[in-house]
Formats: sequence, structure tokens, C-alpha cells
Amino acid sequence: MAQLSDKDVIAALSKVADPDRGGDLISLGMISGLAVKDGHVAFAIEVDPERGPKLEPLRKAAEKAVHDLPGVITVSAVLTAEKKAAQGHGHAHGKPPETPLLPGVKAIIAVSSGKGGVGKSTTATNLALAFKSMGLTVGMLDADVFGPSQPRLLGVSGVQAVSPDGNILEPVEAYGIKVMSIGFLVPEDSPVVWRGPMVMGALEQLMRDVNWGKLDVLVVDMPPGTGDTQLTMTQKVPLTGAVIVSTPQDIALLDTRKGLNMFRKVNVPVLGIIENMSTYHCPNCGHEAHIFGHGGAKIEATKMSADFLGELPLDIDIRTTSDEGKPIVVSQPDGPHAKAYQAIAAKVWEKAEVLLAAKKGPKISFS
Repeated sequence: MAQLSDKDVIAALSKVADPDRGGDLISLGMISGLAVKDGHVAFAIEVDPERGPKLEPLRKAAEKAVHDLPGVITVSAVLTAEKKAAQGHGHAHGKPPETPLLPGVKAIIAVSSGKGGVGKSTTATNLALAFKSMGLTVGMLDADVFGPSQPRLLGVSGVQAVSPDGNILEPVEAYGIKVMSIGFLVPEDSPVVWRGPMVMGALEQLMRDVNWGKLDVLVVDMPPGTGDTQLTMTQKVPLTGAVIVSTPQDIALLDTRKGLNMFRKVNVPVLGIIENMSTYHCPNCGHEAHIFGHGGAKIEATKMSADFLGELPLDIDIRTTSDEGKPIVVSQPDGPHAKAYQAIAAKVWEKAEVLLAAKKGPKISFS
């Protein structure tokens, strides 16, 4: 079988028509940043801002046209709507542009869940450490202001963040990754009772006023749901993509659907879905049980045209190592559970690299 090429993808997209403009995506010059790597394809569809919200069917049609090509494994298509600056100024209304958040970070990956209690934070921690084991420079931003978990999960609970110059905070280091959390700024047992604007301000401070330096990837441990934090992150920083964690049970999958649709609505690529607590193996007799069901996340991923990244078990070793601040990827790096996290991390990073290449690519058009 011949290797998939840019020309194959362009030919497929030339058969997808814009419903309003009377031409195809290629001849209209709407495709930019095409990247093809080992069967993984990513590209952007440039549209007018006012049309963006109603063009989800066009995005899906473009993804399907490419996915039907021989040799295609995954496709990530993103709608982009560039707003023009006001005339006579480099920015709207003559206001100075804001300092960009996280300028030294190559990729920003949000780990999210539709509901709490599915093991999202544990998954985020072990994925970040798996990225580190791949030789990447890694940061972890705990974006769950009301329930920060990363200080305890990474064994740095009780550590205070310091600011040598009184302005910029130094991230805490744990297992070779840079970590920042509201948990370093308030006592562990002290509740954070803030309204939405205060939460958004705190998040921006944790990104702008922290010396993150140069990172290959920043993992963002998102709070569950689709609220203020999710909106702030999608509006303020260029998320490379999102990973969604769910258990196999129907009630969790219902909220997974909401979370996935939320990211798509704000044009953040969904890198895939992880099924956590998928299988339980009795440590005494070896019996396998599916306490929360099994395979539901994989079925949901197929229904939602999302990639299924893999399964993680319900296992006492994952729980105890997390509680002790010694995540299983570093405490048992050669064990089967660490290998499962590492395999998922490799898939996520491969997809992220394709998307990053797509962002750098030029617009494609035929004149």
C-alpha cells in the first residue's frame, strides 16, 4: 500500500463543499496547517468568525472525507476564526495587548472529565510523569482551584510556593516536573470560597506570574464539568488538545459527552478518551470483575468520532501510591500499570505533535 501523502488529503478535501460559499475547501483556500505523519492527519479550516458556530457539520464532513482514505488512522480537524484588528492599530481600540500566557510552552494538554470521582487527577499525574519518562520537559498546572489534588499526588503537600523577587512565583519541582497549584498558596484544609471572576483571576496568575520557563508540554489538571475554569482555559491559552477521562458506567459517559462537545464547540481538538477503572483483578484469587462495567468509553468514543486511547484498571496499587505521593509511573516504572500509562502518553504525544505541526503549516490553495 502506498504511503499516505499530503496530495491524497488535499484531493479528499477538494470534494468537500462549503455550504454557503459554493466552492470546495481547497479552491476556496480554507485549509491551513495540513500535517500528515504515520497515518495521523491534522488540519485547520479557516472560517469567518460569525459563521464558526454553525459549521460543525462542515468540520465533521471534512474529517470523514479524510478518514475514509486508505492508511488513515486518526484525523483532527479544527475550525479557526481569525478576528481582524481594528484599523490604524495593532490591537483593538488602541489598548496594549496582554502579555501572552505561557509563551515558553510548546504544547498544552488539558486532562478533563465530565464528572468528579473518575480518577482524572490520578490519570493526569501519571500521564505527566510518563511524558517525563519519554525525555520531555514537563509542567503540571493544577487548575482545580476548589479541590487541588496535585500537591498530595506528587508528594509535595505542605510545600509553600516562593517568589524571590516578590512578583514571579517559582514552581515547585516534583519527580523532575514543574508543578503549580493553588494548594501551594493556601492551607490544605482551608476551603476556597470564591466567585467565578476570582477563580479566573487566580488561574491567570498561576499561568502568567509563574516562572514556567521552556517546556515541551504542560499538563493541565482541569476540574470536573464545563464551568468557568474550562471557559477561561479555552479562551486564554492555546490548548493543543484535551484528553477526557471517564469510567465505563453510563452516568459518567453521559457527562463525558457533554465535556467532549464543550471542547469541540470552542474549537479545542479532543485527543481522545481514556476508560479508567475499567477492570478489577482480585489480588487474592485473580478473579476479574467489571465493577463499573467495561468497554463503555470505547463505544462512546466510536459514537462521538473520537479516538479511544486505552484502558486503565481499578487497582489498589494505583490508589495507594497516589495517596502516598509516589505515583505508580515512578514508584513501579516497569510494572503493567505504569506501562499502560506510558502507552497512552505516547499516543497522546504523537497526536499532539501532528497538531503542533499543523498549526505551523501554511494555508493550502490552488490559484
